[in-house]
Amino acid sequence: MAPEIANLRLTEYSHGAGCGCKLSPGVLSDILQTSDAAPAFTNLLVGNDTKDDAAVVDLDGSTAIISTTDFFMPIVDDPFDFGAIAATNAISDIYAMGGTPIVAIAILGWPIDKIPAAVAGEVLRGGRKVCHDAGIALAGGHSIDAPEPIFGLAVTGRVPVTQVKKNCTGQPGDLLYLTKPLGIGMVTTAQKKKLAEDQDLAIARQSMLTLNKIGQSLAGLPYVHAITDVTGFGLGGHLLEICEGSNTGAQIHLDRIPVFDFVPKYIALGCLPGGTNRNWTSYGHKIALRDPDTYKIIADPQTSGGLLIAVNSQYKSEFESLLAAQGLVVQPIGMLTTQPHDHLIEVD
Repeated sequence: MAPEIANLRLTEYSHGAGCGCKLSPGVLSDILQTSDAAPAFTNLLVGNDTKDDAAVVDLDGSTAIISTTDFFMPIVDDPFDFGAIAATNAISDIYAMGGTPIVAIAILGWPIDKIPAAVAGEVLRGGRKVCHDAGIALAGGHSIDAPEPIFGLAVTGRVPVTQVKKNCTGQPGDLLYLTKPLGIGMVTTAQKKKLAEDQDLAIARQSMLTLNKIGQSLAGLPYVHAITDVTGFGLGGHLLEICEGSNTGAQIHLDRIPVFDFVPKYIALGCLPGGTNRNWTSYGHKIALRDPDTYKIIADPQTSGGLLIAVNSQYKSEFESLLAAQGLVVQPIGMLTTQPHDHLIEVD
C-alpha cells in the first residue's frame, strides 16, 4: 500500500461518520412535509409514505423491482474498508425488503485537492469486493468534486410481488428479533476521539462488513410479517417506523437487546455520537424508558446494522432454527403490542 494511503486517517476529513451523518428523523419529516405530494402511481408498491428501506415497483404483476440508494462519509480510516462498509450498508436495503440484489452503481464525492485519487480507487475497490460477494456487478456510477469524502451505492433488486417485505405490516403479538448487536455509533465516535481500542474496532468492522443476506431467505415466509434494517435512526427510530406504519406499539426488554461488550466502556468515556442526541430529541417523547440512560443504546446510530424482524409468535422455534442454520443465534428482544395511549414503545 502506498504511503499516502497507509498513513491517511479518512475520518479526519469528515464532520460525521457513516449513518450518523443522516438528517434526524424530525428534520427529515419537516423536509418531506414541505415538499409537494408525490402523484399516485398504481404500480408503486412501496414509496416514501411509510419510511421504508427502498422503493418497490410492480414490473409485470409477477416480479417487483426494488430501488434504493445509500451513501455517507467515512466511518473508518482504511479506504478499502470504508468502501466495503458503505456497499454492505447500501445493499442491506434490498435484503430488508426480502429482495435479491441484481446490480449496483457507485456514488462518489471526493475532495481531490486534499486526498489523492489513489485513495478513492481503494474505496471503489472495497465497494466492488462487497458487490462481488453479493453476486452483483458494480456497473458504473457518478462522481463529483466534494469538500468531504462521500461514498455509497444505488442498488437495484428484485422480488416476487407477493413476497415483498415491508416495515408497516407488523401485527400485535409478533416477536421482534435483531440480527446484529448495537454500539457501532459509540465505537466509531471513540475512534474519532482516538479512544477506541483496536480489538473493539475489529469486532465492529466485522459486523459492518457482514451482509444481511438472511433477508433474502425470509421473503417466502408468510409468518415473517415485517422487516427493516437498523441504521442511522437507531433501534428506537426504526422500531417506531414499524409501530407507526403497522398501528401497533412495542414492548422491549433491555436485557435481551444484543449489544457489543465494549458499549459500557465507551458510554463511561462519553463517546456518544451527535446522532444519538438528535435521534432522541426527534422521537424520545414516543418511548418510555425505565432507566433514562437507556436512550444511549436504543438511539445509537448504526451503520450497516442488523435486520429488525417481526415474526408470528407461533413460528418462534421454526424461525430461530432457520437463523441458527445460517449462523445467527437470536432471541426475541420484545414484541409488538396493541397501540398504547401514552407511548408507542416501552423499554423495561
